[in-house]
Amino acid sequence: MMLSTPARPRVVLTYGSFDLLLPGHVDLLQKLSAMGTELIVGCATDAFNAQNGKQTVMPFDQRRALLQRCRYVDRVIAEENWAQKRTDIVNYNVSVFAIGDNWAGHFDDLQDLAQVVYLPRGSHGRPDLLRSPAPRGPQRATG
Repeated sequence: MMLSTPARPRVVLTYGSFDLLLPGHVDLLQKLSAMGTELIVGCATDAFNAQNGKQTVMPFDQRRALLQRCRYVDRVIAEENWAQKRTDIVNYNVSVFAIGDNWAGHFDDLQDLAQVVYLPRGSHGRPDLLRSPAPRGPQRATG
């Protein structure tokens, strides 16, 4: 009788603001979840977003709560600074660090700790593309 050894955990880590959780976000989280046995999501805090000139519609606590309810997410941590990524990879025994390809090349220095994957980012998951100025009404003819 052969005993099989349990599969080694494969932890996937990603980060983002996840403001206005959209179908594209859920699709991304599903893909990330399929890459491993556990998905950890670092959700940017309001202070971290403000530090980087980014304003969110939903406060951090609400964004974190939505992510925690997503069936593809196993754990949500707060993203509070850029330097924590290296520490998080070590502390959570991360195998795969995955992030949108708009960050391609920025996190290659983490390859000594984990596999770094840059995923294509579709416009259907980008709330910044949804936030446009209010449409202007019809112009009145003058003259």
